[in-house]
Amino acid sequence: MSKVNSFGSSDLLNVNGKSYRIFRLNSVDAKTLPYSLKILLENLLRTEDGANITADHINALVNWDAAAEPDVEIQFTPARVIMQDFTGVPCVVDLATMREAVAELGGDPNKINPLAPAELVIDHSVQIDVAGSPDAFEKNVDLEYQRNSERYQFLRWGQTAFDDFKVVPPGTGIVHQVNIEYLARTVMAREVNGELQAYPDSCVGTDSHTTMVNGLGVLGWGVGGIEAEAAMLGQPVSMLIPKVVGFKLTGQIATGVTATDVVLTITEMLRKHGVVGKFVEFYGAGVTSVPLANRATIGNMSPEFGSTVAIFPIDEVTIDYLRTTGRSQEQLDLVEAYTKAQGLWHDPSIEPRYSEYLELDLSTVVPSIAGPKRPQDRIVLSESKSAFQKVLPTYSASASKPTAVRGQEFALDNGHVAIASITSCTNTSNPSVMLAAGLLARKAVAKGLKAKPWVKTSLAPGSKVVTDYYEKAGLTADLDALGFNLVGYGCATCIGNSGPLSDEISEAINNNDLAVTAVLSGNRNFEGRISPDVKMNYLASPPLVIAYALAGTMDFDFETEALGADSSGNPVFLKDIWPSAEEVQQTIDQSISSDMFKTRYAGVFDGDNRWQQLPTPKGAVFEWDEKSTYVRKAPYFDGMQKTPEPVRDITGARVLAKLGDSVTTDHISPAGSIKADSPAGQYLTGNGISRADFNSYGSRRGNHEVMIRGTFANIRLKNQLLDGVEGGYTRDFTQADGPQSFIYDASRNYIAAGTDLVILGGKEYGSGSSRDWAAKGTRLLGVKAVIAESFERIHRSNLIGMGVLPLQFPVGENAESLGLDGTEIFEIEGVTELNEGRTPKTLKVTAKPSAHSKEGKPVIVFDAPLRIDTPGEADYYRNGGILQYVLRSLVA
Repeated sequence: MSKVNSFGSSDLLNVNGKSYRIFRLNSVDAKTLPYSLKILLENLLRTEDGANITADHINALVNWDAAAEPDVEIQFTPARVIMQDFTGVPCVVDLATMREAVAELGGDPNKINPLAPAELVIDHSVQIDVAGSPDAFEKNVDLEYQRNSERYQFLRWGQTAFDDFKVVPPGTGIVHQVNIEYLARTVMAREVNGELQAYPDSCVGTDSHTTMVNGLGVLGWGVGGIEAEAAMLGQPVSMLIPKVVGFKLTGQIATGVTATDVVLTITEMLRKHGVVGKFVEFYGAGVTSVPLANRATIGNMSPEFGSTVAIFPIDEVTIDYLRTTGRSQEQLDLVEAYTKAQGLWHDPSIEPRYSEYLELDLSTVVPSIAGPKRPQDRIVLSESKSAFQKVLPTYSASASKPTAVRGQEFALDNGHVAIASITSCTNTSNPSVMLAAGLLARKAVAKGLKAKPWVKTSLAPGSKVVTDYYEKAGLTADLDALGFNLVGYGCATCIGNSGPLSDEISEAINNNDLAVTAVLSGNRNFEGRISPDVKMNYLASPPLVIAYALAGTMDFDFETEALGADSSGNPVFLKDIWPSAEEVQQTIDQSISSDMFKTRYAGVFDGDNRWQQLPTPKGAVFEWDEKSTYVRKAPYFDGMQKTPEPVRDITGARVLAKLGDSVTTDHISPAGSIKADSPAGQYLTGNGISRADFNSYGSRRGNHEVMIRGTFANIRLKNQLLDGVEGGYTRDFTQADGPQSFIYDASRNYIAAGTDLVILGGKEYGSGSSRDWAAKGTRLLGVKAVIAESFERIHRSNLIGMGVLPLQFPVGENAESLGLDGTEIFEIEGVTELNEGRTPKTLKVTAKPSAHSKEGKPVIVFDAPLRIDTPGEADYYRNGGILQYVLRSLVA
C-alpha cells in the first residue's frame, strides 16, 4: 500500500466476494486524461511516498497540459518485466555478476533478486538451417539445443537462483505472442504487504516490440536490457510526462486488404507525422470494430513509427480475446469490474484531450508492402514492380544479369526472391492474416501452382496454437506442398536467423553481385539484417509472402502477370486465389477455440525432454566456466568502489566512426551471422570453435569478448572515415598514416594509448531494436560520447545507462555543415558541472585539426545540446551507469 495517500484514493473493490485494495482515479479529476496517462496516474497514486513520488508529481499529471513540451519528470514503476533470450541472457549475466559485486562491497548477494515478476521467453535462438521439408522443425530444434546448451543451462540456473523469475523454454513461441496469449494479466492481482491489491498490468520489455501488448490495453514498451535489470531490482523508470497523439480510426477494412496493409499505412503516416518519444493512443467509436489481433498487430509496430507506445483502451473486444485465449472467469470479472470502476473502460462518448490528432479511414487502405530497407517505406502493391525497378540501380549496376546456378536448371537474376518467410510476432499472432495465407495456399495447390525452386520458404509461427488451428482447418498439407513447412516457433527470419541459402545459390549471388530479395511477414527489414546474401528486404502480409514465393521475383505485377497456369493451361492470377473476408472469418470461427489455448499453455514453463534433461547448476552465485564462449562474467563492475569517481571533461579524443543517417542498432551491434575473418570470428577460432559452430552474435550476447568485437561490425556499415568501404572498419589514428583497421583493433590501440573516443552520427541514431549491446559495446570500445543529429529514444537512454554522453549537433547543423571530417581531435567541456548536481543544457565542443587533417583545416567550436533529460539520468551518468547506481543504492 502507498506510504502516503495525499488524495484519499485508497479504497476497497469487491469482485465476486473477493476484496481488492485499489487506488481510485476518481479521487482526482482524471476524466478527460488520455487512457495511457490514467494508467501512469494510478501508478503514482499507488506508489506515492512523499520523496520520489510526491503530490506535486500527481498534480502535474492531473493538470497535464496537452500542448506543452514535456518537462515534468515522473517515476513509473512497471508491474512486471518481460524478456527474450537474446537480450535476456546478458540481463541474467549482469544480475549474476552483480551478486558477486555486492558481496565484494560487503553486501548480501541475495539482495539481487527481481522485486517484480520477470518472465523470459526463449524465442530468438532458432535458426532456419533446414526448410521446406517435413523434418525441418525437429532438425532445427536439435541444432538449436546443440548450439545453445550452455546458454540454456545458465537460464535454468537463473530460474532456480532468482525468485519471481520464470523461463518459457525453446520451441514454444515468440515472446510478444506468448505475452498477449498467456502472460499478460491486463489487471494485476498481487499480494502487497499482506493485502491483495488490484492495479493495471504494465510492463517494460527487453525487446522493442513489447508494445504488442498495448493491443490488450496494457501499458508497456521496450527498454534496453540495462533499464530492464534496474526495473527488476525495483528501480522505477524515470520519464518525462509525454505528449499523447490521439489517432482516430473510422470506417471498415475493404475486401482484399489485410491487417498488415493497415499497419504499414499507419507506420508510414506516423513516421511522417513525427511521434518519437510520444505516446500514440487509438480512440473513437471506430476502435470497437477493430479486432484484438489487429490491435496487437498495430501496437507491435510502434517502434517502426517511433512512438513509445501505441495503445488501445479496454472494452468488450478485450474481454472476448481474454476469454478466447483461455483466461479464467475470475480474471475476466476482475478486468471488467476494475476498469469500469476506474474509468479505464472504453467510453466512446468521452473524447480525451490529446496533444496532437490524426485520423485514418480504414476503407481507404490498399494492399501494400514496405521496403527495400525500412518498415516506413510503404509501397502500394499495384506499384511494387515499378518501385522495385526504380530503386534497383542503387543496388546493382545492371537491371538484369541472368546467372546460371551450378547444378540447377534455373538461372537467378536481380530481384529474384531468395527468401519467403512467414515469421515474426507482428503477423503470426493474427489469425486473419495467417488463415488467409493458409487458404491462399489451398487455392494455389488446387490450381497446380508451385513456389519457384530458388525460393527458401519457411513458416515460423509465434505460438503452437497457430499450427493447431492450421491442422483443424485442414490447411497444413497445402502449406507444406508449397514448401511452407513448420521450421520452428520463434523469431527467426525477422531477427536475421534465416539460416544459410544453398551453397550454389549463395555462390551465384555473391560471384555475380546479384541484388536478390527477401519477402517476410515481419517488422524489420534493415540492411544486412535478414541474410548476408540478400541486399533488398520487403515486409508483406503472410498471404503476400506466399504470392511472392509463387511469383519468384519482386520484378512482378500481380494485376497484369499470371502466377502460372492451371491444369487446363489457363493463366492463374493472384485475384483468382485470394480468399474472401467471409472465407477467412468462417475458417476462424470453425477452427479456433479457447480449449486450444488452455491445452497449449497448461505446461508452458515445463519444456520438452531436451529442456528437462539439461544439467542445471545450483547455488546463489553462478560458477563461471573460464572456457565458455557463450557465458562470461561481465566486466562492468571490475574495480568498482562504493562511491563513484567524479566525472571529467573529455580531452584529446579521436573519432572511432563517422556515420550517416538512420544508423540502426543492427548497424551498431548486429544480431546475425559472424564472419570468419572478423575480430569475433578470429576470437572464436582462437578458442577452438569451428566455423560451423559460430552461431550468431545474438546468441553470444552473454560473452562480452564476442560482443565487443562485434560492435560496429555490420557488413553494411558505412564509416565515412573511409571511402567506399563497407563493414566494421575505421582509420587507426594511433599510427602515423591512419591506416584502415578493424574498429575493434583500432579501439584496443586507442585504449592502450589512453585516448578517449567519440562517434559522430546523423539523424535517428540508434533506431531499431532495443539492443543493450549497442550501448554496452560502444562503452567497452572506449567511446565516451556520441554526437548525433538526433537519437531514437531507447538507444539514447541505453547510452546514459552505460555512462556514455549523448550529445546533439546544434539545431540545423550536422557534421558536414560544421566542416567535421572525423580526423579532428575533440575536447568536450562542461561535463564536470554534473559533479555539482547541475545538468548543463549544452556542452562546449572544440574540434582541432590533427596531423591526419588536411592542411589549413580550421578549429571548429560549437555548443552541443546534452541529451541527459532527467535528474535520474544524471545520477546514472555520474555513477558510470544505471547498474552501478542501483548496486551502490542496494549496498548503501
